[in-house]
Formats: sequence, C-alpha cells, structure tokens
Amino acid sequence: MSRFGAPLTVQEVPDPRAGGGEVLVEILAASVPPYADEVFGGRRNYPLEPPVVPGPGGVGRVLHAGPDATRLRAGDLVWCDCTVRSRDDALTPDITLQGWSSRGEGGARLARHLHDGAFAERMRVPTENVHPLPARAEDDPARWASLGTYVIPYGGLLAGGLQAGETLLVSGATGNLGSAAVAVALAMGAARVVAPGRNRAALDLLADRFGPRLRPVELTGDEDTDRGALSAAADGPVDMVIDLLPPAAPASVARAAAMTVREYGRVVLMGGVGMLGGADLALPYPWLMRNSVTVRGQWMYPRPANTGMIRLIASGALDLAPEQVRTFTLDAVNEAVAYAAAHGGPFERTVLVPPTG
Repeated sequence: MSRFGAPLTVQEVPDPRAGGGEVLVEILAASVPPYADEVFGGRRNYPLEPPVVPGPGGVGRVLHAGPDATRLRAGDLVWCDCTVRSRDDALTPDITLQGWSSRGEGGARLARHLHDGAFAERMRVPTENVHPLPARAEDDPARWASLGTYVIPYGGLLAGGLQAGETLLVSGATGNLGSAAVAVALAMGAARVVAPGRNRAALDLLADRFGPRLRPVELTGDEDTDRGALSAAADGPVDMVIDLLPPAAPASVARAAAMTVREYGRVVLMGGVGMLGGADLALPYPWLMRNSVTVRGQWMYPRPANTGMIRLIASGALDLAPEQVRTFTLDAVNEAVAYAAAHGGPFERTVLVPPTG
C-alpha cells in the first residue's frame, strides 16, 4: 500500500531478512478481512504507515528459523499470528498487529520494526508468533487461513470464561466475526447461543447449520423490544454476552444485548461501537453494581489461544468444511479486496494465495 485511498500495487522488493528471534516464512494463504477496503481507503483510521505490505497473518512454510527456535524446522507448515507484543514489559506489553494496526506510540514503534504483513510471498515473523499446524492442513492451506478469523472471538470467549453448558449471546452474530463466535462457542460446549441480527437470511443460515442450540432473533431496532426478545430466546439465564458489532452499529444495539446478562454474568466487548464517532456505550451504574455484572474489553487474544484454536480445528470440534472459500492470486489483490467487501457474511472467506507459474 503506497498511500490511503490508492489501489494496492504488486511490486518486486528484496526478500525480508529474519534476525535474532525471528522466522522467515513463505506465505501460502492469507485471509483478506471483509473490511479491508475500509482500512485501505482510510475510513477506519488505522495507524498504518505507508508504504507498507499489509495483511493480518497467514498460513505458510518455514524457510529459516533462528537459533532461539528449538523445535521449528525448515519446511514446517505453520500459522503466523499477527498479534505481536513487545518483549520488555510482561504486564502491559505494547501491541502491534503486524501489517495491520497498532496501539499507542509503543505499538507504532513496534510496527515500524515489524512493518510488513502477510500479503506477500515471504514474511519475517517473531519466533513466538509462529505456530505449527497439523499435517492435514497441507491439503488446504487457504481453508486453514480461516483460523485468523476464528481465533479473535475465541480470545473473547476465553476472556469471559465461557463454560460448557452455559448460554451465550453473540451481539453481531450475523457478521463475519460474530458468526465465527457462534461456531466457536458451540464447539466449546455452549448449551445454546442467542444470535441477534437484522439479516433474516444470515439468521436462517446460522439456524440451519447449528440446529436447536442456536436461537436466532430478528432485531426491530427498538431497544426495549429487542432486549425482551433476546431474553425470551435464551429460555433461561444468559450467562455471558460477547459484543462483536462493527463501528457503524449503534450503541443501543450493543446495550440491548449486554443488559440481558444474568446477575453475576459477564460481558466482553470486542467490537467497534463508537470508533467512528457515534454514541458511546452507556450501561447503567446501578444495574451493573446491583447485579454484580463483570464488563471487560478484550483486544485480540493471548498467545496460547492460537494453539487452542488449532486444536479445536484439528480435533473436528470446529468444522471448516462448510466455509465458502474464494481464492485470488496475489497479483489480483485489488479484486480480492473488492470481493471480500461484497462477501462478508457468515463463513465467507476471501484468501490470497501465491501467484501461479
């Protein structure tokens, strides 16, 4: 990306050189998020510094591992996690999403060091961000690139302490990340998942895929009406709410969902409400206090979540077979970005793969 608002260009550049504590990876598949066009167009105000090779993580093959890697070997098939943390503060490390975003000045400094992401043929990645994949991932690396979508809500479900047998409400369930949260929660053993949304076709798709454990609710836009419908659909206490609504969503939708949670329940916020200047989420102080509700934010996921997600997929508990995967070669990256923007519904994936020939 040369500048915000300009089409992406494919250029020949020198191969990256991995230093100490880094691994050089040949990228085989990299997902294109549905909102990538908003990032590249500047509408999301992401702190990327052009020129940059973008791309949040991918599936690849190890070309070279440094001396601090005791188990990785050249030729290993791996998942490259984009969530990079600084190594000099164990309590509050600065974070950058390699090739995608960052947090604060410390994250921006880290991003200048690990500047380029996965929309490339080769990428250097911190050693701790490289995770081995099972042998069967070799059959379809593009499908396994969906791991980058699933691990985000998985981090939120871990943060909220979702337990088998509990009832979860996924605010934003008909979106790309929200539908992934539904699938992961059921794979983790949730008894039922309440799935609100305005897209009837997307709600029907979720109901068809997951059966009676999925409780779809078509939203009306009236906060009180929707809160009542969500509570009724749960058919019992809502133990946990996870919000994955996009920045354009009104705060009232997130609030209606959050306030269905039971006494001593948990609310995890992972979405973008208010990020584009809309109204912020306002939860009543007396309700929070008197019901002992826990509310926490969660940006991305802890490092072990990568291994947990790989295990869930490898075990078959989370089935990638129904994914609708459309691949584009790297030289068609702009077509891929446009396609992803138009196909951001449940279980639709757009993936970049190396050029042919």
